[in-house]
Amino acid sequence: MKLWQRVAAIAACSLFIAPAFAQKDFPTKPIMMVVTYPPGGPTDAMARTLAAALKTSLGQPVVVENRAGAGGNIGAEAVARAEPDGYTLMFGTSAPLAINVSLYRKINYDPVKSFTPVIQIGQLPNVLVVNPSVPAKNVNELIAYGKAHPGKLTYASSGNGASSHLAGVLFNNVTGTDFQHIPYKGTGPALNDLLGGQVSMTFTDVLTAMPFIKSGKVRALGVTTRARSQALPDVPTVAEQGVPGFDVSVFFGVVAPAGTPAEVVGKLNRAFADALKQPEVRKTLQAQGLEFAPSTTPEQLGSFVKAEVGKWRAVVQKSGAQLD
Repeated sequence: MKLWQRVAAIAACSLFIAPAFAQKDFPTKPIMMVVTYPPGGPTDAMARTLAAALKTSLGQPVVVENRAGAGGNIGAEAVARAEPDGYTLMFGTSAPLAINVSLYRKINYDPVKSFTPVIQIGQLPNVLVVNPSVPAKNVNELIAYGKAHPGKLTYASSGNGASSHLAGVLFNNVTGTDFQHIPYKGTGPALNDLLGGQVSMTFTDVLTAMPFIKSGKVRALGVTTRARSQALPDVPTVAEQGVPGFDVSVFFGVVAPAGTPAEVVGKLNRAFADALKQPEVRKTLQAQGLEFAPSTTPEQLGSFVKAEVGKWRAVVQKSGAQLD
């Protein structure tokens, strides 16, 4: 073999060897984790708690970057376009990973095809709460009263297409009720009118509802997850009160751009799993309302996202909600 042929062969081999070494040494620089909501909210707080704990496992800082807008689509699109090298992640939620693909008329990523799943973190349970003037002490009584008085009961949401809106659509679908939707611009105004009796009920996260439940200003009828909430252990689930399969919560999962190498995904998955085992991390996240996922494999998150996309597609179509 001539000298130039040997040089060419060595150069060609190096093209394959270099990425392999890079994956083995990963990470060699800081990692960026995109949060698709503004600073200060529950999603941002959870992401920052985990980011601080990850440095021990990864040996590199994880920097949280907030890219808010369009219900999470702006940040999700940025991550989908990023290099699939493990240095750009998304701390994703139900909206960009499951709901928005059906809710928005135009979206520049696919929640299943554009990302590589890394790990499911957990969920933030919702709870169905009513104004005390509603004569129902449980979900069955609420359904019966609603059917006996069609069009009388209303439910507030934080806006058209919000999870609180779609939860009501799903509830109406599976129970045969006709609760009227009243959209607001945010959770605060919706809760204010619930407390004032202008609306009958709402679906909101357990952490937000807790002080109003404890003070008796609202009545909790059922949590919307498959299992009872750790924060409200005495409140039965909607499902166990005769609405089987009813499951509405905000889930959190970490994803990387599609094509991220399996070895890198494995390292990231193990690092997140180790962080989630740290007592202080668990305590902080639980105080923020999080309930941990039963499984933390990338495959589990991938299957979960596919199922959620299908579930919410049907609900969004039924609601008629569409956003630009």
